[in-house]
Amino acid sequence: MLNDRSSTLALLATRRSGKPREMVAPGPSADELDQILAIAARTPDHGKLFPWRFIVVGDDQRDGLATLLVRALQTEDPDGKLARRDQAIDFARQAPSLVVLVSAPIAGHKIPLWEQELSTGAAAMNLLTATAALGYVGGWITGWPTYSAIVNAAFCAPGERIAGFLFLGSPSRPLEERPRPDLAQIVRHWVPPTA
Repeated sequence: MLNDRSSTLALLATRRSGKPREMVAPGPSADELDQILAIAARTPDHGKLFPWRFIVVGDDQRDGLATLLVRALQTEDPDGKLARRDQAIDFARQAPSLVVLVSAPIAGHKIPLWEQELSTGAAAMNLLTATAALGYVGGWITGWPTYSAIVNAAFCAPGERIAGFLFLGSPSRPLEERPRPDLAQIVRHWVPPTA
């Protein structure tokens, strides 16, 4: 069973993201979303810098997001196909809840940028795990909107960038497992150098 909530270890061992385009209502309530975000913020963060921000895009703002994405496409890819425009509109309107995760590193700080960016990724993972723990499903999507200068300008201050769009909701069908790495291929035991 995927996203098995019978214990913490069971959830961690079976956690599975969902496809935002297949998510349906219900999504997290306002109180549940606050709880998810509070848990997401409890992430490893060397220096206590909080080098990330969460931006909730409400239901009443989805049309505005769709308009932004279409404008970005028209500006950045004026010869693009109409299908990309329709995909951008669908992207903005999928899943019941949407949180945009922004990487907001502190430039010039003694904590290296890389560590601050890792903290942002950890915040995303905490958000997905908390979502699953509450019985919902989440999906972390990047794609062209994450890298669009126009879209980033709508969400980010200078020096920040979008780390991803986190869609939350309920699965419309049973989740399917995806291939997982063979531990023998990705785990090594360190041997100290001899010289």
